[in-house]
Amino acid sequence: MKANESTIDRVIRAIAGIVLLYLGFGGLLSGATAIVADVVGVVLLFTGAVGFCPIYALLKISTLSK
Repeated sequence: MKANESTIDRVIRAIAGIVLLYLGFGGLLSGATAIVADVVGVVLLFTGAVGFCPIYALLKISTLSK
């Protein structure tokens, strides 16, 4: 897994992940919407933490400046 996310991309993903997890676990969303928000939040937080996005890899794009 070679990093393919820039620092700003990683920060935005981490913030979006935290917000989605807060919405899902904080009770602001309910039912299937909360579950989807939690799953997407975890994925965003994880990809932001490791700096690798599998979708970027599939599409052969990178926000990481070389």
